[in-house]
Amino acid sequence: MDRRWTFWIDRGGTFTDVVGRTDDGRETTAKLLSASPAWADSAVEGMRRLMGVAPGAPFPGAQVDAIRMGTTVATNALLERRFARTLLVTTRGFADALRIGDQARPDLFALDIRQPEPLFAGVLEADERLAADGSVVEALDPTALGARLAEVAPDYDAVAVAFLHSDLNPVHEQLAGRLAQAAGVPFVALSHEVSPLPRFLPRAETTVADACLTPVLRAYVDQVQTAVGEAPLWFMTSAGGLVRASAFRGRDAVLSGPAGGVSGVAATARAAGAEAVLGFDMGGTSTDVCRFAGNLERRETAEVAGVRLRAPMVDVETVAAGGGSILHFDGDRARAGPASAGADPGPAAYGRGGPATVTDANLVLGRLDPARFPAVFGPEGRSPLDAATARAALSDLAARMDLPGPEAAAEGFLAVAVEQTAQAVRRISTERGFDPRDHALVAFGGAAGQVACDVAEALGIDEVLCPGQGSVLSAWGMGQARPTVLRQAGLEAPLDGAGLGAAADLAARLGAEALAGLSAQGIDGGEVQVRLGLRYDGADAVLAVPPGTEGEVRQAFEVAHRRLFGFTETDRAVLVARVEAEAVDATLPPPVRATPPRRS
Repeated sequence: MDRRWTFWIDRGGTFTDVVGRTDDGRETTAKLLSASPAWADSAVEGMRRLMGVAPGAPFPGAQVDAIRMGTTVATNALLERRFARTLLVTTRGFADALRIGDQARPDLFALDIRQPEPLFAGVLEADERLAADGSVVEALDPTALGARLAEVAPDYDAVAVAFLHSDLNPVHEQLAGRLAQAAGVPFVALSHEVSPLPRFLPRAETTVADACLTPVLRAYVDQVQTAVGEAPLWFMTSAGGLVRASAFRGRDAVLSGPAGGVSGVAATARAAGAEAVLGFDMGGTSTDVCRFAGNLERRETAEVAGVRLRAPMVDVETVAAGGGSILHFDGDRARAGPASAGADPGPAAYGRGGPATVTDANLVLGRLDPARFPAVFGPEGRSPLDAATARAALSDLAARMDLPGPEAAAEGFLAVAVEQTAQAVRRISTERGFDPRDHALVAFGGAAGQVACDVAEALGIDEVLCPGQGSVLSAWGMGQARPTVLRQAGLEAPLDGAGLGAAADLAARLGAEALAGLSAQGIDGGEVQVRLGLRYDGADAVLAVPPGTEGEVRQAFEVAHRRLFGFTETDRAVLVARVEAEAVDATLPPPVRATPPRRS
């Protein structure tokens, strides 16, 4: 009888990790380069190898119960600025709003401020206006806008529609969206659907990013779905939940891979009985760090490659220091990254003409054993790690730095990389009001084990947890996540009885919408979790707290505010800024228990 398979996959910037679990509970893993001339797609190739499918044979999708996957496709598209040509349709007078931005200076003392180019390729202003309460001041003229869209539509792959105050009344955006579709634009993003919260600028920025990225993401998703046939395909969202491939879109994908790592960290902490842990995921391209203390911690905004996004996402800090980070010496200082050698050509030790990297430094210092690596390197993808080439690359750097040998250069560059990663851990702990010394460090990813003890020492952490699935924990974590649908809406009501009543009514509506979203993906059993977003009147910082009585909600908000900012203002009014409802699949069996980690 043929075995049934479930696959959990993390398609990273350098490596793709695949975990295959059969119906008898056995797990096998594969790790492949994400880019190689030897295969069309690393995720599909990994599954074929684990199933023993012969080259050229069709993929046996009927034997696969589910494929759960995280991918860096959207993140790479932002970094490389390869995305759909997008038209922004906005309210008359706001064509330059996204170029102007909020006037924040990325470098306070720089005399020459160079802002990244906007994501959209063109702007079209619509004659329409809503008041601040959502009422119509000037109705949208569908004939005029439809004619202008029909004229320019052939030049664009996507349209982002962002009108003023559309979060309160979406009628004009809905009409503009229908006109764009009628004009033949392949993809249309509406801001009240993409980011249904107040404030025009973050809503418009997120909508443009979604319009740019979703067509690129859809092309990859369709490629994988075609390759796996009838196998059910799910993708991890930035918020840490799973969605059907058909519902996966750009705004949800920038932290798709790291979210799997957060799920794996949570499972590791539970298996170890640790109350609070810091996840330390050092891969080939970057290092991701997170914190877990009983609940997944999320944030609302992020900046990737100069692009700001407002969407629920796991709270992960990323630093460009991974095993593939290129080692530089500019005559004055040693640096590790931010550029990465990637999967091709990769580090010098890959034997493809790549530069010296962190991996080469670890190899020179004896922290890596070439005999324990698969022979997947070299021009043909069949050679072992090349220690001699790594040593030669570090020797060149040592000569330029006037050091006695490659070992001295390797130690110096690794010290730089350790400090960079320690700084990222401090941003997720110390800067959030948590002492890293009160946590254990969960080390995972292909490169974390080589520097984990050094990073722990730099942070004053005295316990390092090494998961049994450590080298593929982000992929394994995909199997611990559950399908979810999350809905948000702004409220801006005082924190009192009436405000909490309005919040409860809004939560009921959002919860019903979230459950309907789950049902649309074939899941009829769901549990709804509600969170309130509170802020001081006149302040911007919104903090998430669980619902409860007025006293309970206020106390939870003040505790969170004091921890993060160091103070509270008892005489200042508190507002319920928004409501969030998340429907979680309750039909799945309990997650697979993690192997108890080793402690060091």
